[in-house]
Amino acid sequence: MSNPIITKKYHFCASHKYGNLDWSEEKNRDVFDKDYNTHGHNYILEVSVSGPIDPGSGWLIDLKKLGEVVKTNVVNILDHSQIEIDIEWFRGKQPSSENILVWAWGEIAPRLERGKLHRLRLVETHSIHTDYYGPNH
Repeated sequence: MSNPIITKKYHFCASHKYGNLDWSEEKNRDVFDKDYNTHGHNYILEVSVSGPIDPGSGWLIDLKKLGEVVKTNVVNILDHSQIEIDIEWFRGKQPSSENILVWAWGEIAPRLERGKLHRLRLVETHSIHTDYYGPNH
């Protein structure tokens, strides 16, 4: 029997600005276009966990405990931040959805008491989302 996967959604608002200090203003504008300006998103972070079902509770993970991990270590840090300025990990990195997920994985995965982080999905706009299945996928 394979293990179920449960997904919980979290919301946060954050701003960011793309840019490469090694590039000219012209190249930055050419590559990043209007994203070279500071702008923000109302993000949705989907956290999917897989694992065996606990026979006593019938759950594979306590969603309250998952929420504490995700909110304390990711959502509350990102919410109302300018990502590349306010969060040390992003200094010198682009504040892209891809990098946000790599960072978030490192903040969530080692803190789970039960289950295993299966996937993170970051919904940036109604037409763009990014999935990450961890560093070993």
